[in-house]
Amino acid sequence: MDQLISQLKAFFPKHLHASIFMVGGMVRDVLLGVDCQDVDLAAAVPVQELTALGFRLVESKSTPNIYFRFKEPFGKIEVTWLPSLDALPDDLSRRDFTVNAMAMPLSGQLSDPLGGEPDLARRVLRCCSPTSLTDDPLRILRAFRFECEGWRLDAEAEAVLRSRDWTPDLQRIPMERFSQELLKAVGKDDPSRFFRRMLEFGIGINFLPEIFRMPDIPAGPPQHHPEGDLFTHSLQVLDRMAQLTPDPTARFCALFHDLGKLYTPPELHPKHHGHDALGAEQVPAFCKRLRLPVALQRALQAVNRLHNNANRWEELRDSTKIRLALDAIKGGIQDFLPLQVAADFHASMPGWEEALEVAKLNAAQLGIDPGLLNNKEVPPEKLQQIIMQHRVERLHRGTGA
Repeated sequence: MDQLISQLKAFFPKHLHASIFMVGGMVRDVLLGVDCQDVDLAAAVPVQELTALGFRLVESKSTPNIYFRFKEPFGKIEVTWLPSLDALPDDLSRRDFTVNAMAMPLSGQLSDPLGGEPDLARRVLRCCSPTSLTDDPLRILRAFRFECEGWRLDAEAEAVLRSRDWTPDLQRIPMERFSQELLKAVGKDDPSRFFRRMLEFGIGINFLPEIFRMPDIPAGPPQHHPEGDLFTHSLQVLDRMAQLTPDPTARFCALFHDLGKLYTPPELHPKHHGHDALGAEQVPAFCKRLRLPVALQRALQAVNRLHNNANRWEELRDSTKIRLALDAIKGGIQDFLPLQVAADFHASMPGWEEALEVAKLNAAQLGIDPGLLNNKEVPPEKLQQIIMQHRVERLHRGTGA
């Protein structure tokens, strides 16, 4: 904290120090001893002072206008402009939770008009005002994401959540903002809480209806899925994956690895024959709706299509193992597919690294005659069979042979 304040003091002229405040999550992180990702400030200084320091105005329809610049060693610096020092308490009262409504001037002590410091010690999320959540309903989802880090909404906030149907309010929020909160939550210590809270309060069905359908779908035959429903199973797999890796892509894929079970015919329940292919078919539209990155879509599609075979790894023929490795590489999931199997099926994939090494070898490395590759009389299907035969032989001999 001392180093950060010293750096800010060095950047801003001394005569401005009493009028520039660290605010919001920055103060929260400083008090918790957590590294600040961004610098969030409020400043009651003349605009020309900010522009002279290289800040530019960023106008917004949904939040107060800010002045922005990027500067090492801070990274992003965002400044909320205040007309006077008297405007600071009002600015703090318009924020979401009291733990994010504290201010610390560069020249003085903590300003905490709403009592955020005691809430910080108890890790309680208490609204700054009766309208905090209605002012920006995305704050509800942000609170659920905070709860994945050990925070808890207070009873009054929970009562507000139960007091109404929030769907009309949430429908005004762009899908991208929801997905950002979702992906951040998936990367936290207790990711499943985000989805449990959505279901508990009936919040977010307009964004992620799949989560709300899962409790009514059997996870599979009871002898294989004693946990019962698909929601419980999916969250269990997510939680186990969270114990194995911090990778948000692996965790997201773990949560929705059984997407296809939402689309198997009800008359076939509790079995879900073909759910792997069904899930892979549904992934593109699912990810497009959520505005997710192409790489995440590719990974989720691969996990849906391949996880059933991967769970049966030790029963597979060598050629099938190699095809699975090739498909995993293509989907970008080769590093965490064994973790998916461990989280979902409580099994392992012995020999996976060897199969990957063989799958990565090109024809020359496999010792295939170049003349054969260039022979147009050899049908492509026959050539693929020859290449696979060489891969299998190399797997038998060991990749170092």
